[in-house]
Amino acid sequence: MSGLRVVPTWRHGQERLYVCLTDGRNIAWYDRETGRVNLLSEEHLDDVLETLRPFLTGPVTVGPPPVPTPAELVRLTLHPDDDLAPNRPGEALLIALDRDPGPAHRLRPDPRRRALTAEQTVGEALDRLDGVGWHALHSVPLPGGDRLHHLLIGPGGIFCFHSLYARKQKVLVADPMVTLGRREPQPVLRRLRADADRAAYALTAEVHPVLTLTDPADITVRTAPREVRVLRDRDLGTLSRLGGVLKPADVEALHAMARDRNTWGRV
Repeated sequence: MSGLRVVPTWRHGQERLYVCLTDGRNIAWYDRETGRVNLLSEEHLDDVLETLRPFLTGPVTVGPPPVPTPAELVRLTLHPDDDLAPNRPGEALLIALDRDPGPAHRLRPDPRRRALTAEQTVGEALDRLDGVGWHALHSVPLPGGDRLHHLLIGPGGIFCFHSLYARKQKVLVADPMVTLGRREPQPVLRRLRADADRAAYALTAEVHPVLTLTDPADITVRTAPREVRVLRDRDLGTLSRLGGVLKPADVEALHAMARDRNTWGRV
């Protein structure tokens, strides 16, 4: 067979090399991370391996595509417009700033850009946990114009995050109020607990609220927050040590549910 071509694609940070016929139909794909060539028809085996030969980086296994799990079936049937997994950290703020960047010259920095920096910093830290069995979602929309900054699902359970820009500022936590520097205290923890409750209702599972402060000068906890973890952004990696709450199949099923925009329409 001649005319086969290799088309590289990226999905959720992973590269796949598809082998296509001249009419564009896929007959196989090579997943570098797993070292597997998934073949749709045995009759094309030799031609597929010959076409992929320059791209193979080591030993490979060859066989039919694995049977999808229930969670994968949900993902495969999910309309792209309803899939929240591709959302970038701070997605809602990025869209808002693109639509209305504000005046070119300001007396004070645009608070939206500081909030974006916080969400991007926290989101990137959470995304790094993906390789150890966790899944992060960002800018999860809620009815009424609200949103969850981040949602993390993994072996240690489900966590809802609120990110605050606190660079070089002293932070005072006195439940439910949080004070940044000399600013007026805000009832951040009350909102965060409400967000976690809404997420728990949507997913029918326990959700733990986490307040994450980006690069604060100091954190003083005057009144211990009820049920809320308070973490610096540099400490988010410690969450990877948590386990024993959710099995891998449960993690995948909950992630499939959480990434569906329609899950959040009733909260």
